[in-house]
Formats: sequence, structure tokens, C-alpha cells
Amino acid sequence: MANNFLLEIGLEEIPAHVVTPSINQLKKRAADFLKAQRMTFEQIKTFSTPRRLALYITGLADKQPDIDKSVKGPAKKIAQDADGNWTKAAIGFSRGQGATPDDITFKEVKGTEYVFVEKHIAGKPLETILTGMKDVVTAMTFPTMMKWANYSFEYVRPIKWLVALLNDQVIPFQILDVSTDRVTSGHRFLGKDVSLANADEYEEKLTEQFVVADAAKRKELIVKQIHQIAEAHDWQISLDPDLLEEVNNLVEWPTAFAGKFADKYLTIPDEVLITSMKDHQRFFFVTDQSGALLPDFISVRNGNDHDIENVIAGNEKVLTARLEDAMFFYQEDQKKTIADYVNRLKKVSFHDKISTMYEKMQRVGVISHYLGQQFNFSDDALADLKRAAEIYKFDLVTGMVGEFAELQGVMGEKYALLNHESPVVAKAIAEHYMPISANGDLPKSDVGALLAVADKLDSILTFFAAGMVPSGSNDPYALRRQATGIVRIVADKKWNFDLKAVLNAVIKLQNEQNVAPKLDMSAQVDPVCDFIKDRIKQYLDDLGIRYDISDAVTSGSLTDILYNISSGQVLQAHKDDDNFKGIIESLTRVLRISKKGHFADDDLTVDPTLFENDSEKDLNTQVAGIVTGFDTASAQEDFARLASLESIINEYFDATMIMAKDAKLKDNRLRQLTIISNMILHLGDLDKLVVKG
Repeated sequence: MANNFLLEIGLEEIPAHVVTPSINQLKKRAADFLKAQRMTFEQIKTFSTPRRLALYITGLADKQPDIDKSVKGPAKKIAQDADGNWTKAAIGFSRGQGATPDDITFKEVKGTEYVFVEKHIAGKPLETILTGMKDVVTAMTFPTMMKWANYSFEYVRPIKWLVALLNDQVIPFQILDVSTDRVTSGHRFLGKDVSLANADEYEEKLTEQFVVADAAKRKELIVKQIHQIAEAHDWQISLDPDLLEEVNNLVEWPTAFAGKFADKYLTIPDEVLITSMKDHQRFFFVTDQSGALLPDFISVRNGNDHDIENVIAGNEKVLTARLEDAMFFYQEDQKKTIADYVNRLKKVSFHDKISTMYEKMQRVGVISHYLGQQFNFSDDALADLKRAAEIYKFDLVTGMVGEFAELQGVMGEKYALLNHESPVVAKAIAEHYMPISANGDLPKSDVGALLAVADKLDSILTFFAAGMVPSGSNDPYALRRQATGIVRIVADKKWNFDLKAVLNAVIKLQNEQNVAPKLDMSAQVDPVCDFIKDRIKQYLDDLGIRYDISDAVTSGSLTDILYNISSGQVLQAHKDDDNFKGIIESLTRVLRISKKGHFADDDLTVDPTLFENDSEKDLNTQVAGIVTGFDTASAQEDFARLASLESIINEYFDATMIMAKDAKLKDNRLRQLTIISNMILHLGDLDKLVVKG
């Protein structure tokens, strides 16, 4: 017989952003539990609201399948003594399997006889298995946990009720003082508690109590209601998916409604109005058919349309208060100049162990100017970059950003334009925060992209120098995200960016210009390079590059972000070539043997008069033909040059004893190999590659 099971965890209101990941986690844990218990099922359907997480599992078998298995014990020679009597080992083994020595049989395994016991394990009934759902519930983890009453148990919110119904029977278990039952709770204000006759009527009974438990159906209902309102007013509306998800997880019985605010607030920048509506009030903004923002909004109530006019008036009042504050700050902020705000940054701390925000801007100015020259920016672009670096944090001390922190950068651009800064400078101020998430949008302008890279590089370097290095999951200053941002921007702009060279150069320049913090940044060059290389690996992984390839290219001698990425892509593209294995084996042989020689870069002159065979001459000739321009060539060209050496390298090793007794011969040959090794390591440490025949 197929059985259906309902599990519902009733809770105090869960934070909206936690609802969806929590129900997904519960579903996975339940599926894993049933699989571990050898219980088959047809489907797990999820239900979630701010007050409940529920699963409806269909097609469960009556019991676990029986198991017949042959359990292997000790070897026969250990299980019996010379007289054929059972030893303690045999008796103990059989007892451990719930049997006696009389149940033992012998089977030969690879030429040796072992004792075996045949076991029949009857499957447990479904009712017994499902009591283990208690452990599924209590094992849940959440971003924030809390205790309640006098209990030490932690959960996302206090558990108020539990439903566990197998068909029409309650599966008994208890969590703290809450025991499973068949009673669920309806809408907090509109509904009441309802007793479920069986698991199948869960969704229907909750609907009668003003709860749309199916999150997908609830979202569809919200979207439908919003579009009906928009069509009735000839509005355009773009439903932000994140906001829609949040609103959906705030309500159990959605009723959408429209509200208004005064036209005068439209003089405030759209971004401020949208932030006030979306981020602070969870309202959807609307526009006319041309895309112009209108003094209207759509919101969703957790309830029916009873007294909806009062609800609308209340929401309008709250939004108006917020917009009144915004208008005040917007007008007040314009009474000061950008120079006034920049001067105030001299007293604003970037971090108390590092510097002020003003001093950070000075450092970023040095970094950005250096990089701008490296990337061949025009004089006009360098001038815009210089100006942007001088002022780009000024909006942090404006009243608007103080009240609406989400608008930092956005208001910087707005105020910069109002103060007649160039559009390029204004855009760079907004873009320097980008990307604001690991996969967020990247800066579009070159000046904005370079300012973003310089700002992030300064943060990583100075925090490392101050001893605040991310460890484990602890990264309070989001340095990993900033490193990922650097890698993504550099890759997007296709800038050659040698990390070690850049870091050493800007540290030297900052010291010369007396803007360096009182920290030992030079000691952090290698750690910062390694830190950013980890982000390069992650970037390559996201591109589908094999792990050993990303490890190889980031372990080479070159710390150029773009080249490392290109090298990874090149090796990935050639990994399935018929000759790839042979090429890599010949090159890695060079790498391994060349480690026996230790020569300075200026001590790699090979003496042709010491050659004893033609392969030495041929190798020297071919290397001379590819070494020129190797450092400035593309990764694809470098790979092709190295691949061309495969056959001559093999001939060389067949004909030449590298570790000759004559020291001059040995050193000359090791110098030859070191020159090749240096080129190989430029592409990557190919010894880390896993090659298969």
C-alpha cells in the first residue's frame, strides 16, 4: 500500500530571507533520511509560510525492504583450532551477528576460507521509521538561532506546534514540550486551529483558514493581483524577483493594494524613492508607459481586504515620513560643496588600525594613477581618474547616505553631477563599489573599473598588513568578495595585471609620496598574491576549468591575473588532444630534473663548446628560437612554443646524461634545462597536472 505522510513545524514568524532556504533544507534532510532508511517514496512536496515549514511525502512503502546478507568473519584457521573446535573469535563473531556457531558456513575468498553467517534482517514498519523525523527537525541549522524559555535547544524561532500524520494516524514524537498532533494553526488573525483528519487534506483545510501554504501558488496569486492593479491604472511595473520572494515569505493570505505619495517628492532622485519603497517598506514602485516614476506604489497585505482603506492610509503615512526625511537630507546636502565633504573625511576612520578615509583616498590615488599609466590610459582619462580618486568617498558623510546607507556611491554620482563634475568622474564614483556581490554587475567605464580595482586592492593590502586576514568562514570586511571583484574586472577589461609587480610598485610610490600607512605592507605582498590567486582558482572553477589545471597555472612563477586565466583556458582547451600527455610528460621531466640546479637569473649562459652530442645542439638551437618574446606572448602562443620542444626534449634525455661526473658538463646541461623550466613555469607549474593516457 502507498502511504502519504505530512510533517509540519509550526513556528513564531521566521525572517523572510530564511524561509525558502529553510524549507529546501528540510526537504533535503528528509529525503536523505528516507534514503538512509531504505524507504522509497514518489514525491516530496513542500509548503512554507512565515509561520510554518511543511512536507507532504507521497507513495511511501509500508515498511523497509527485508535484507538477506552474508556477513564475513575471521579466516577458518582463526575460527577453529587444530581439533576443529570453535575458537573465541568464531564464537564472538557469531554472537555479534545474533547467531550461534552452528549457523556458521565457510566460503573461499581469493584462495582462503573464511567463516560467514547468513543474516535475514526484517524491514522495520513505516510507523517506526517515521519517528526518526524528530532528528530531521532538530538537526536543522539556520543563519541565526535562538533559545527560548529555560531550554538550551536552539532553533530559528520557538516551535509552537508539530503535525506528523501518516495517512490518518499521528506519528508520536516530542521536541521540548511540544508533542506531535493533527492540529495545525490557521492565519494568525483570520483563521483558527483546525484538526486534520488525514495528511491529504492539509492544503485544503489551511486554505479554509486563510493560509495559502504552497509558496509557489502564493507567489502566483501576488503577481496576478499586482498586475491587475497595474493594468487598471495603466501602470508599468517591473517585479524585482528578490523583493517578490521576500514579500511572498512575509504573508500567508496575500492581498495587494495601491497607495500614493505627494508629487513633490518626485524632485528627489528616483534611486532614493525606490530605495525608500523597496528596501525600507517592501513596496513595489510603478512607472508610466514611458518609464517615468509615478507617485504611486503597490504593496501586499497579510490578510484580506477588510478595512483596506485604513491599511492603505497607514502605509502612505509611513512612506511619507520616510520621504520627508529624504527630501530634507537631499536639500541640506546641497548646501555644502564636495570640498567640504572631502575635508570632513579627514576625521572619518577607514579603520582605526589603518587610517582615515581621506588617507585611503590618497593611497588609492597613487594606485589608480600607476595602473592607469600601465594600461595606457589617455591624458584625459588619467585626469578623470585623478579627480575621481580625490573625491570618490565624499558622499559617505552626506546626510542622505547617513540615513540611506544603501545609496552610497549612487548619491555620490548624483551630487557630483550637481556640483558640475564630469560625467566620467561621477560614474566612476558610483561604479567603484562594483561588483557588490560575488556575481554582481561589473563597472562599465574604464575609469570606474580601475578605481574599483584600486580601492579593493588597497583594502586587501592594508587589512592584511594590519593583521586582519580572513580565516575559515570569518571574513568581516568582505576581502574575499573584493578579491573576486578584482579578478572579474581584470578579466572583463582584459588588462595585464601582474600582482606582485603592481603591489611592490605602489608600496614604493606610496612611501615616496608619504601617503603610506604606518604598516609593513611589503611583508604582505606574497600573502596577498596567494590570497588573490585563490580567487583566480575560483574564477577558473566557475568557468569549468579542471581543478588541477587551475592549481597549476596559479602555482607558476607568473602572478599576472589575466595571463593565469588565459593559461588555464589554454590548457583546458588542449587537455584532450592526443599529444597532450606526451607534451606534459616531457615538460614536467624538465621541471623535475632542473630543480637539481640552482642558478641566478644572470647565470644562465649555456656554453656550446661543452656539447657532446647533436641533441644538445638541437635543443639549444630550438630553445633560442622560442625564448625571444616568450614573456610577452599570449598563453596560447607560449603553449605552442613549449609543445614544439617535445620530441627534441625526449631525444635529449635519451642521448644525454644530465648529472655527469664532470661538474662543468653537469652545470651546463642543468642551465639548459633551467632556461626551459623558467618558460614552463611562466605558463604554470605543469607538474601539478593530472595527465592520463
